[in-house]
Amino acid sequence: MLRKALKKTTQSDKLKAFIKKSKIPPEFLQANRKMISRGVFLGIFIAFIPMPMQMALVLAFMPVFRFNVPIALAMCWLSNPFTMPPMYYMEYLTGSFFIGSEISDVAMSIEWFKENLDDIFIPLYLGTFFFSVIGSLSAFWAVNHFWKKSVNKDKKKHRHHR
Repeated sequence: MLRKALKKTTQSDKLKAFIKKSKIPPEFLQANRKMISRGVFLGIFIAFIPMPMQMALVLAFMPVFRFNVPIALAMCWLSNPFTMPPMYYMEYLTGSFFIGSEISDVAMSIEWFKENLDDIFIPLYLGTFFFSVIGSLSAFWAVNHFWKKSVNKDKKKHRHHR
């Protein structure tokens, strides 16, 4: 269903006119399985990284990789001001578990982060790496799996109507 909606949206005359007027390279807006799954992969991978300007990092990958840019940008918003604290805390706990380090009491204040950045940096980014890889690979697989399943379902329907 999502596949069909994306196909219809990309064929819109208004969207085509906007793309032509804005001189956006059309390959970054393609709505095929490979481009969407790459966009989901990159967007989720970056969404788990605790850093400012995640969307700028997605745009920095445009010359290097071909992916659906709007989808990748949308996936970055999985980590928003409401979801960041639990995500980053879970990453910190996971990284601490992998290292076997002691988990310090966390206080949600700028002063606490300034004082404890040296202690939490390595566990946080180890957990970040773990969740970025697992989350983005899982999402990549899910998009490919469900897209292929949708195509096969449509093929079966088409055969029955003949």
